[in-house]
Amino acid sequence: MSRPGTLLTVAPTGAEHAKSDVPHLPVTLPELVETARDCEQVGAAMVHVHIRDDDARPSLDLGRLKDTVQALRTETNLVVQLSTGGSVHDPEADRLRALDALPDSASCTMGTINFGDEVFLNRWEFVVSLHLAMRERGIVPEYEIFDLGHLAALRRLLDRHGLPAGGRVHVDLVMGVPGGMPGDAETLTAALRLLPEGATFSATGIGRTSLPVMFTALGAGGHLRVGMEDTLSYAQGQPVRDNAQLVARAAGLARIAQRPPLSPADARALLGVRDPVQV
Repeated sequence: MSRPGTLLTVAPTGAEHAKSDVPHLPVTLPELVETARDCEQVGAAMVHVHIRDDDARPSLDLGRLKDTVQALRTETNLVVQLSTGGSVHDPEADRLRALDALPDSASCTMGTINFGDEVFLNRWEFVVSLHLAMRERGIVPEYEIFDLGHLAALRRLLDRHGLPAGGRVHVDLVMGVPGGMPGDAETLTAALRLLPEGATFSATGIGRTSLPVMFTALGAGGHLRVGMEDTLSYAQGQPVRDNAQLVARAAGLARIAQRPPLSPADARALLGVRDPVQV
């Protein structure tokens, strides 16, 4: 499970925060590209992408997704991962169609979860459709785990439908979402016992759970996802300046742990990502 280096993923935007509330949130394509370049310079190897429309509202418009994938490939070396979660209100057809933008990787959430005051619906049949559609297109999934039961669902998926594109299993433990598993060392340790054999993992701590999850994941040989999608506070009473600030902190901690950030090329090897598909 452990690797000599640390995969750092940046999730710069998400679908929850409003631009009016967070003016420095990157929501336009130029803002996203600039953020991605800055984050690559300080250690990120993968970018987890949500996009917005002209009014800064969450969107899964296929044309915008294709333009985003192409721009990020042109301007950075990052592994480009699209969210198939979108916002909690997006229909399944739009979420599945996002794969037609042909990113390097895409998220595959492994079950339904209460998400704050909302419900993030992920029916079993839809999860299977995502898994199979990614394999058909050569897109490497990152299985998003919001609760421990989602790891049991992942084992069921792999047993019934086989390995994903790339032949590797990589999960992201998303911890600290209200309604999901808590972001603490005990829960992360419990999750590791349920990982499929040979799987690698990243961990994401939402809000104030960011640092406890980061320290525990590094100590357990895991990888990290950080970004303004997941937290807007750098420290108590100190708002995040930008995404690169969060990546730089994670990179510094990874070096202290003697597991320095992986390059994008090394991240591709870790995840089984093939050469980019041209959109």
